[in-house]
Amino acid sequence: MNLPSTQLLPGVATGSAATAADARALAALRNGAARDPRAAIKETAKQFETLFMQQLLKGMRDAQAAMSTDMLSNQGTQLGNDMLDAEYAKKMSGTPGGLADVIARQLERQLGNVTPPAASAPGVPASGATSSVGPQSSTATQRQLDFVQRHSEAARAAEAQTGIPASFMVAQAAHESGWGRHEIKNSDGSTSFNLFGIKAGPSWAGRVAEVTTTEFIDGTARKVTARFRAYASYEDSFNDYARLMKDSPRYSRVLADASAGAMGAAGFAQGLQRAGYATDPAYADKLTRVINTTLRLQRVMTT
Repeated sequence: MNLPSTQLLPGVATGSAATAADARALAALRNGAARDPRAAIKETAKQFETLFMQQLLKGMRDAQAAMSTDMLSNQGTQLGNDMLDAEYAKKMSGTPGGLADVIARQLERQLGNVTPPAASAPGVPASGATSSVGPQSSTATQRQLDFVQRHSEAARAAEAQTGIPASFMVAQAAHESGWGRHEIKNSDGSTSFNLFGIKAGPSWAGRVAEVTTTEFIDGTARKVTARFRAYASYEDSFNDYARLMKDSPRYSRVLADASAGAMGAAGFAQGLQRAGYATDPAYADKLTRVINTTLRLQRVMTT
């Protein structure tokens, strides 16, 4: 992620010692971004809020000084006020529901966000049965590139059956499995190869993996234990997803639009949500962002 330069860090003083300290703080923030992007986003947002509050306080003091005839005011008192304002700004920043939260949400929307687990009705796919892609830097991670490369062939085979662009299906698999980091596991800890969070309804005669997921009921996220289909390979997962799309009447409009070539990333995601693929009310927006990320990754792979 792109972090603020040293001159944007609140409370920055002048002088070589201060510059060295600011450089160390910036380096620590960048290192934190590599280890924990979400925490780095929160810290960056808090720093921007602190800077804003500091400038706001400074503006109020400048306005007061312009109307004041205080003969005792000098460079020393001004420096003291600036330092006091910096401390006030730090104390006022980072509170829940404040400006930092707004900035953090905006940064996460731009860089991609983490979705909570969610499930759908029995027999249909689960909305984010596992975490989706986490906050990303402007450079694609090797995990993401590997995921796209690993599943592109199976996705192309599913595209031949459904007409849905392979990149859309790879992205949906990435969204549901957190780019492979949070695949649904069998009881022995092995992967179920279920990349799309498809649940095992009464008609499913294959193997089953039981896991705790999140179901949105009347708009409220609730933890439930659900049964998911288990496969022998990732190719089986894509094939079963293709069968679900073809055989279920609820997805007929999605397939019709795909076959007509009249479906973009947002249209595909919204079509799935309208058809009841997921219970997460924000599913379409989240999936659209992951599709766009996947499309960028594919461009990187071809350059």
